Amino acid sequence: MFYPLNGFDGVRLLADRWEVVRDELDSLSHNAFMKWPETNLYEGNWTVFPLFKVGVKVRQNCVLCPQTAQMLKNIPGIINAGFSSLAPGTYIGPHQGYTNEVLRCHVGLKPSEDCAIRVGKEVRAWSAGSCFIFDDTIEHEAWNRGTTTRVVLLFDIKRNPNKDVRFPEVVYTY
Repeated sequence: MFYPLNGFDGVRLLADRWEVVRDELDSLSHNAFMKWPETNLYEGNWTVFPLFKVGVKVRQNCVLCPQTAQMLKNIPGIINAGFSSLAPGTYIGPHQGYTNEVLRCHVGLKPSEDCAIRVGKEVRAWSAGSCFIFDDTIEHEAWNRGTTTRVVLLFDIKRNPNKDVRFPEVVYTY
């Protein structure tokens, strides 16, 4: 289930400035990315560059992406955020998120051909500047069958910004 951007003003502002985010991404070293910790979920190379973990800035990384970090900080209920990279040939198998208290967002920065995500029965492909908000407790999977690396800004926001959310330890070990 995907949600319209209406009512998510901070997300829309960030998505509208996707080129600023992509430019900061382009300044990063590929070596700064680390493997997504839940290696049982995927085949191939899924890496992440974390910016926020459980609502707290990853300071050394946010310094490298100051405008992105500021835009994320201005989104009510931001929890986890980072750049998510899928190398060609990577497949993330069907899985579900840990809590229905958050929504997951993707802002397309570097799309790849034949690269998409399925949430429930709906499949969407990323494009530069696209923005998806979805309930990740619904079964979803993603793949990159293309020839270039796909990168999105992935972040979680609280459904209710005033309520605490707890995640299993593995979610924020990246």
